[in-house]
Amino acid sequence: MIPTVVWGTGNMGRAAIRAIAAHPELELAGVLVHNPDKVGRDAGSLAGLDYELGIAATADIDGTLAARPRALVYAASGDIRPDDALADIVKAIAAGAVVVTPALYALYDPRGAAPEFRQPVLDAIAAGGGSLFVSGVDPGWGNDVLPLLISGLAGTVDVVRCQEIFDYTTYDQPDSVRWLVGMGQPMEYEPPMLAPTVPTMVWGGQVRLLARGLGVELDEIRETVDRRALDATVTTERMGDFEAGTQGAIRFEVQGIVEGEPRIIIEHVTRIHPDCARDWPLPPDGDGAHRVIIEGRPRIEVSIEATDEGGNRSAGGNATAAGRLVNAISWLTQAEPGLYDALDVPLTPAVGKLGRKNP
Repeated sequence: MIPTVVWGTGNMGRAAIRAIAAHPELELAGVLVHNPDKVGRDAGSLAGLDYELGIAATADIDGTLAARPRALVYAASGDIRPDDALADIVKAIAAGAVVVTPALYALYDPRGAAPEFRQPVLDAIAAGGGSLFVSGVDPGWGNDVLPLLISGLAGTVDVVRCQEIFDYTTYDQPDSVRWLVGMGQPMEYEPPMLAPTVPTMVWGGQVRLLARGLGVELDEIRETVDRRALDATVTTERMGDFEAGTQGAIRFEVQGIVEGEPRIIIEHVTRIHPDCARDWPLPPDGDGAHRVIIEGRPRIEVSIEATDEGGNRSAGGNATAAGRLVNAISWLTQAEPGLYDALDVPLTPAVGKLGRKNP
């Protein structure tokens, strides 16, 4: 069994705990939390399970890492604290852990990462013998291994488009929804996630990964951003009211330009209510989906709808992202210490998991 720690118990951390508890090769060895109200609580309770796992959450980072866990899922946010997240992750790698995380956007494509992100990780790997694999929370597999797999079914490929389409009505992350992406803010408000160059900073690494996987050279990466206001005030289940006239939907693309044309596109369409921007792409049904479209011959379109935590598709997306990371741990512990990306780490089948439930 591979002793594995989960650092953070938010949307990703809850799913990671459940995935580890059900994995036949992993053993939950610890849970790190920041909120003092969570200290001492059982991991099963924090993960939304109806039974205990026998692991009490702790805020003792140094003590947990001193036990030298073989693996660690870093599920704490890196959205507005990338430097702190990098420092945490480097500490865990230097302690000898294989670390998997969605928190470091800059390292989705390690080859293209700036030295200030890449070098501390390489130094920690050399010092402690750990490893790092970063895959996206949107989820990463929808912007790397899935489109590459599907592209192999086409005779010709003109455009690869990866879409995340979501309605955040039932989402429970007001800081990110209201301030990071600007839902419910005046239209003159500039959401940090949509500021010029930021979408490329976050998703550009995935565009570069796809280009490398497809064997093409990028001329450049471009961004497009569109926003829509709410026609009427709406009330959401978990985040309250969003007033008429404020931002109700966003749509952006991060485009990989090949020979002058957008050929690799990562697109996000996000609403705070399904009635806003109905002329933009919609999910097949429900509150969201991930979609890959291969424009070529034949044209191929695949939509993935995942649900978790009572049928919530945002939670389902988080759970699949966590599953990709957790299921990579066994492979990473057998590989040489290093800094890996989604083209290095195979998508692992559910060996030993069919019919298996949490203990």
